[in-house]
Amino acid sequence: MKYDLPEEMTVEADGPVRTVTIDRPVELNAVNPGLHWALANVWRQLAADRGARVVILTGAGRTFSAGGDLGWITSFLDDPAARDESIREGAQIIEEMLRFPLPVIAAVNGPAVGLGCSVAILCDVVLMSETAHLADPHVAVGLVAGDGGAAFWPLLTPILRSREYLFTGDRIPAATAVELGLATRAVAPGDLLAEARRLAGRLAARPPEALAGTKRVVNMFLSQALAGPLQAGFAAEAATMRSAEHRERLLALGRQAGRR
Repeated sequence: MKYDLPEEMTVEADGPVRTVTIDRPVELNAVNPGLHWALANVWRQLAADRGARVVILTGAGRTFSAGGDLGWITSFLDDPAARDESIREGAQIIEEMLRFPLPVIAAVNGPAVGLGCSVAILCDVVLMSETAHLADPHVAVGLVAGDGGAAFWPLLTPILRSREYLFTGDRIPAATAVELGLATRAVAPGDLLAEARRLAGRLAARPPEALAGTKRVVNMFLSQALAGPLQAGFAAEAATMRSAEHRERLLALGRQAGRR
């Protein structure tokens, strides 16, 4: 099957396994408009691929995804139409991942930050390199963690632990992520993709209707639990995108990046 995707994402077929790669390695797989669109629209294309049984999601290079591209996010300060479209598309990413019928294995090969973190933990199995980490730094730049973190983390890990990491934006090392329930297990960096492929092969051999039905029931619970918090989260994130404090912090971050 031919996939209609921008250059920021690739899909490789190996029998019944599809490996989806976030492919902006020079930019640490930061999410720009093309990649954001791809993350929202790849799932229906994968579902239409009749030969696919399991999906592996990973990043090219040394990062899973560094989160939103700073230049793209900064453009929202003076482009409300683009800002609102990014919120709509962000909701679509989460809805499509929850609705997607095939099992998805995240092979988190490096840092998964912001939206990259949300996408990783929305996968059905999260394998993390022992050297990788998760982080959600929305609050640090004056934003509500509305694209999944504030809504989704409390379903997976104790609320008290969620609050500390969401409030501070601190890094969560792989071993801690496993302990908290934000990742399935940590894997030696050199073994990560091989382990993801081994597990994908096992799942591909399972009866597909039983597997899809089991995932549907589990995700029905998640979708129902998330309906209110996600809607509130995206509304709150959109409101903070218009705040003076967010503008100030984002521009300061840009100046800091420019001095490096």
